[in-house]
Amino acid sequence: MAPKLPDSVEELRAAGNLSFRNGQFAEAATLYSRALRMLQAQGSSDPEKESVLYSNRAACHLKDGNCIDCIKDCTSALALVPFGMKPLLRRASAYEALEKYTLAYMDYLTVLQIDDSVTSALEGSSRMTRALMDSFGPEWRQKLPSIPLVPVSAQKRWECMPSGDCKETAKSKSKETTATKSRVPSAGDVERARVLKEEGNELVKKGNHKQAIEKYNESLWFSNLESATYSNRALCHLVLKQYKEAVKDCTEALRLDGKNVKAFYRRAQAYKALKDYKASFADINNLLQIEPRNGPAQKLRQEVNRSLN
Repeated sequence: MAPKLPDSVEELRAAGNLSFRNGQFAEAATLYSRALRMLQAQGSSDPEKESVLYSNRAACHLKDGNCIDCIKDCTSALALVPFGMKPLLRRASAYEALEKYTLAYMDYLTVLQIDDSVTSALEGSSRMTRALMDSFGPEWRQKLPSIPLVPVSAQKRWECMPSGDCKETAKSKSKETTATKSRVPSAGDVERARVLKEEGNELVKKGNHKQAIEKYNESLWFSNLESATYSNRALCHLVLKQYKEAVKDCTEALRLDGKNVKAFYRRAQAYKALKDYKASFADINNLLQIEPRNGPAQKLRQEVNRSLN
């Protein structure tokens, strides 16, 4: 008896996955295409399912060297579910293969905003940095368009992928994070991080806080050992009213330097905005133990104290 042909979206997708694992990329792409047509004919409003099918078909195109169609499918996947890591990485690889290094660099950096421990994105951004420096010289960063700022909601979303592989993702992330933290930056990396931090500082002075965050992000990818970079990025998050992100950055800054007065002050401000007055008060007291005559901290303590009483 002949095997039953797949006749549902899920069965077609599963068959496509099997063909892909067996190295039959053209056959897998055909199966994903059938699943997409069936899903669209049903009028289903399931953007995640449709996005995954586009992303899977893009992987087939990439394996077959069809970079143009890979980019098209990844773009379709991202239009349905923004900031998906797999389509971003696949599109970055396709752009890189086509020597569109600026576009590849942007996609790699977007992935690193979502998860700064993804090895392929770290390596890809380093390759693109070298390629862009060779093409445009020391001023290459000035030729870049603005890199999309990934909201924290998207970062949390992709901690558990739509496929449900939460345990595998967490395990992989833990392994990669450990490797990243144990990697000691080279002298060149430290210098690039310093230059990028200074560029971010200049943008802050001009009031360009979103662009400054991008610079601080890049700086931290070269070296994540500078407390001031985290506390500077926290200031930008405060201005943009991204208070949870500010708390996270200040906490990391204080892990690196337990006497970072700016980190204590900015985290206290963020906690106050989040109405966590006890945590805010505790941070102000810690700051005043270091700098008892800090005027702004004394004023903030009075404000927080009124909210507590």
